[in-house]
Amino acid sequence: MAVDHLILTTFVASLFASLLLYLLCRRWSKKIVSKINEPLTVKPGNDDVDIIIVGAGVAGAALAHTLGKEGRRVHVIERDLTEPDRIVGELLQPGGYLKLIELGLEDCVKEIDAQRVLGYALFKDGKHTKLSYPLDQFDSDVAGRSFHNGRFVQRMREKASTLPNVRMEQGTVTSLVEENGVIKGVQYKTKEGQELKSYAPLTISLSKYIESFYTLRKPVASTINTLAGALYKVFLASPDDARSEMRRACFDYLSLGGVCSSGPVALLSGLNPRPMSLVLHFFAVAIFGVGRLLVPLPSVKRLWLGARLISSASGIIFPIIKAEGVRQMFFPRTIPAIYRAPPAHSSPQ
Repeated sequence: MAVDHLILTTFVASLFASLLLYLLCRRWSKKIVSKINEPLTVKPGNDDVDIIIVGAGVAGAALAHTLGKEGRRVHVIERDLTEPDRIVGELLQPGGYLKLIELGLEDCVKEIDAQRVLGYALFKDGKHTKLSYPLDQFDSDVAGRSFHNGRFVQRMREKASTLPNVRMEQGTVTSLVEENGVIKGVQYKTKEGQELKSYAPLTISLSKYIESFYTLRKPVASTINTLAGALYKVFLASPDDARSEMRRACFDYLSLGGVCSSGPVALLSGLNPRPMSLVLHFFAVAIFGVGRLLVPLPSVKRLWLGARLISSASGIIFPIIKAEGVRQMFFPRTIPAIYRAPPAHSSPQ
């Protein structure tokens, strides 16, 4: 009987405890759900921030606006919030303008005296040719934009600041706040000289800490950087016969029109981010140049110049590709950048 009484008592106690636990969990779950459903607003203090962004340049302002639209509470700390007063121009390629549209930031190129750019004009030895952006498949508003960099940056900052949950503050980040190897926030000095700390679950510095972002954008950036670097070296004045022949071949190839001009321009404008297309067009120029040398009749001198032309083209393109990173450029998703430690000597701002 004593054992039966003990079992009954234990059962009743367990049932009571389970009921009490259920009621407590239900009460707390309602509080949590109601807290989650509350609209996100930025309040004074450092404990109501989801993300800290160090720097309000083009990338920082765009990121703050994007995260703010998603409802994140963002604290942006920028060294100098006045308009950058530097003699710096900017050419935003059509591919970049499409990204602005995607982010809802296309109006940032308005009211800053931005000029529409529809292509390029090449001049060489008294000849000229026009290279238009291949924009037939896009809306009439899509084009390149040329503007003053500082005005563009300031417009993006203003756009991000219009969101109620984005707080932009002028200050200089002096160090990261770490606990047990985990970044908890930043320590910064306000423009009045006051030392403060800001905490958030995620801290983003526009430095090399975001290697995963840098790696995933590599094909687009590398395609433009490689082509721009290659064209610069091709058209750079040089007494070398092979380089001179490469310049003539490049100018005449682009003057052919059709895919010979639209292909390279699509690469340069960011409308075609495929690196392999860049390599194919670059060597198509070299082969076009060799073909010109062999017409109407080849000679030993012309064959030798053609071989040097191919060698010169390889000497231009391959070092640039190597510098950009072969795997990062052609196979970016094979680079586990997100698992790599940040550079040891990178500064927080």
